[in-house]
Amino acid sequence: MTDSNKQEDQIFDLIYRLNLQLSPKFERCTGISPSRLSILHQLFEVDEVSQTSLQKEVNIDSAAITRHLKQLEASGMVQRRNDPTDNRFTLVRLTDQGRSEIAAYKKEKQQFVAQLLQDFNEQERSDFHDMLRRMLDNLQHY
Repeated sequence: MTDSNKQEDQIFDLIYRLNLQLSPKFERCTGISPSRLSILHQLFEVDEVSQTSLQKEVNIDSAAITRHLKQLEASGMVQRRNDPTDNRFTLVRLTDQGRSEIAAYKKEKQQFVAQLLQDFNEQERSDFHDMLRRMLDNLQHY
């Protein structure tokens, strides 16, 4: 194995380990999963949206969006209803409680990310952002 291949393997392993740890630690620190926060954030941007559109926007499968919305609805943060013009679709919106709680979740997220990046200077953060963006762009080709 060449040094380049070894380093690529190490990079992949580090990304994998980061992926395994990020969501559970985020949820433990903030009280909400990254997926649910993404759902709430998308709903915050619109008045009401179809569940199918929301699923596509947050890029999770239909079973996961249903499960997340069911739990968010049980906690009083979202409201679902059948589309009155087409009963095949479900419409989703944030409740007043959901709108008020999302601000606290955003603050918790900012604190979590600040802790995660505490040892990075501004240039390193900018470079890291650019590298991650390029990696995501590269993944689009698979």
